[in-house]
Amino acid sequence: MAQLSDDCFAFGGDLMPVRTALDLLRRRVAPVTAAETVPLADALGRVLAEDVVAPFDVPPHDNSAVDGYAVFFDDLRADGETVLPVTGRVAAGHLLGREGRRGEAVRIFTGAPMPAGFDTVLMQEDCRPIGSDGDGGSVAIPAGIKRGANRRKAGEDVTRGSVVLAAGRRLRPEDVGLAASLGRKDLSVRRPLRAAVFSTGDEVREPGQDLPQGCIYDANRFALIAALRQLGCAVTDLGILPDRLDAVTGALERAAADHDVLITSGGMSTGEEDHVKAAVEHLGSLHFWRLAIKPGRPVALGQVKGAAFVGLPGNPVAVMVTFLRIARPILLRLMGAEESEPRLFPVKAAFAYKKKAGRREYVRATLVRGEDGALTAVKHPRDGAGILSSLVESDGLVELPEDLSRLEPGETVEFLPLSEVR
Repeated sequence: MAQLSDDCFAFGGDLMPVRTALDLLRRRVAPVTAAETVPLADALGRVLAEDVVAPFDVPPHDNSAVDGYAVFFDDLRADGETVLPVTGRVAAGHLLGREGRRGEAVRIFTGAPMPAGFDTVLMQEDCRPIGSDGDGGSVAIPAGIKRGANRRKAGEDVTRGSVVLAAGRRLRPEDVGLAASLGRKDLSVRRPLRAAVFSTGDEVREPGQDLPQGCIYDANRFALIAALRQLGCAVTDLGILPDRLDAVTGALERAAADHDVLITSGGMSTGEEDHVKAAVEHLGSLHFWRLAIKPGRPVALGQVKGAAFVGLPGNPVAVMVTFLRIARPILLRLMGAEESEPRLFPVKAAFAYKKKAGRREYVRATLVRGEDGALTAVKHPRDGAGILSSLVESDGLVELPEDLSRLEPGETVEFLPLSEVR
C-alpha cells in the first residue's frame, strides 16, 4: 500500500518552512490502518473509524437535577410561602405511575424521571417539611424560584440523530463515557499503526550493558518507543544495528514487509559510517525535508516498499522536538486521526533571545506565574541539542517564527506545553 505520492516531498533550493511542511503533510499523507471493532473498555486512545450517532436523546426523559420536591410552577405564590401536600415519591430508575396533578408536590430525587405535568423542582434544603419527614405530609415552599428550575430536559446532553463523536477522533476517557451513555458496548476503531524503530551505530549500547570508552547508551530509541506507544502505536523494537550497509538494508526490508512505518534517528548523513540513507534509497525512495528548524538537522521522509519511512536527527533533544512537531502529525494522519496540530498558547517571555531569521526555533522553557497572575516563560539555562535533561526539566517549548530575529523580555510568544502532545 502506498501512503505517499512519488514526488510530494521532493524539492530543492531553499530550506522549507515548518508550516509549509505541515501543510503538505495534511494534504498528502493518507490513513493506512483498517477498521476493527473492539469492546468499549478497550477503545481508549484508539482512533474512531466511523461516526458515533446518538440513537436516542440523552437523557432520554426529563429528570430532576437535585433531591427535593417537584411542583407545578403556577401553583406557587409569588408573594410568600406556599404549602402543598406531598402525595408521592419518585426515585431514580422508578416512575410515579401517573401524571402530576395541580395543587400537589411530589418528593423527587436526583436523576428521577419527572412525572408529566410537573415543571419545577425545589431543592430540599430550601423547603420546610411539615410532618415526620415530608412524605405523606406537606411541604412549605418559599417564594422566588424560577419556572423550570432544577429540571433537566430530555436531550439536554445529546439529541437523537446527532453525531456525538466524529470519525478520526482519538478517544479520551470522556469520549468512552459518552459512548457508554448511548448504550454502545463496542466501537469501530482503526487498528493500531504498526511502527518499527531501530538505532544504528557501533558506539551505541543497550542500557544495562557495559559502556566502553567512546560509547553511549541508546536514549533515542527508548524515547521514540515510549512516544509511539503513547500515541497508541503497536511498536516493534528492532534494537541496535551495526554500521554495515547490508545489516541496515536487511533490517529495513524485513520490517517493511509487516509494518506501516519505519522510524530511526541519526545515520542520515553522507559519512562513510552512515548507511541509512543509502539503504532507503536502495529499497525505495527518499525525500529530504531540508527544514528551516532548530534544534534539528534534516528530517527525512521516504518510503520503503509498502511502509513509510521517517528519519529523525541524532541528538536527543532534536529527536524529540522533530518527533513532536513533524513526525507526530505524520503518524496521526497514517492512523486516520483528524487531530494533527497541537494547540499553542500565548505567554510572556521572561528572556531575551537572538536567532537566525528564516528559521523556526524551539526554546525549552518553564512557566512561572508572575505577581500579576500572568504566566511567563523562563528559558532553560542549557540549550544544547544533546542535553536531554533540559527537556525533562522544562514545561514545554517556546516556538519562535521564521520572521523573528530578536526577542525582548515581556514580548508575547507562542508556547507549546509538552502535555499537549502526550
